[in-house]
Amino acid sequence: MHINREKEAADAYLKLLQTKGATSGVLYKHSLFLDQLTLSLAGKMLDRVEYSKALDIVMKTIPANNWHRNLNIAREFYPFWMKDIKTIALFDLHYGFDLGLDHWKPLLGTLKSLTDSLDTEKFDTSESWSLKAYTQALRAEGAEQPLLDARVKLAKIILIRLRDAPVKNNKSYRTVVDLTLPLFNMKENKQLFLAVIREFYYFWTGNPDAVNKVLLDSSENILR
Repeated sequence: MHINREKEAADAYLKLLQTKGATSGVLYKHSLFLDQLTLSLAGKMLDRVEYSKALDIVMKTIPANNWHRNLNIAREFYPFWMKDIKTIALFDLHYGFDLGLDHWKPLLGTLKSLTDSLDTEKFDTSESWSLKAYTQALRAEGAEQPLLDARVKLAKIILIRLRDAPVKNNKSYRTVVDLTLPLFNMKENKQLFLAVIREFYYFWTGNPDAVNKVLLDSSENILR
């Protein structure tokens, strides 16, 4: 019997997770999400845009408290679906997979409570530096004041959500992103936040090329 493309990719992904020590419970929860995602991917061209569209459809059915885990699964599964052998090998050799179910999460809060707190929040030296650099870059690129203010407010929300992370790295940043996205109900606000998380990451990490990463035209999707 012919095994379709999506099932082959899912089987390969789950098998590698198993070799990394994933428990049967982890594999089961991963497979439940993959069942939904692969159904949405069936018949689609092997293309990142198509993958993102299919993922967006599935994520709209996922409860907010499961966004982070399932977005991680989607990112890990992507090279398997694309048959990107080189990336799969790098995952296996260097990066591994985030299999823990009891991972760190930022403190609970609503978008309103986070926004209301900005007027009284104090930012330490490293936080202030990244905010200042981001502000200057936006201003240098000609961002009008309302857009600049909105972007900087969203960057501040990211910093606040990161404060109690045990380790400040790309994984904690991604966790904050995944668990903050569901707080945005309006599509326009979510799209703006997606732009900010990509731009501000370079300033947060001190990337010397950060100033060249702002206000770039690019497709907005929850995978990137």
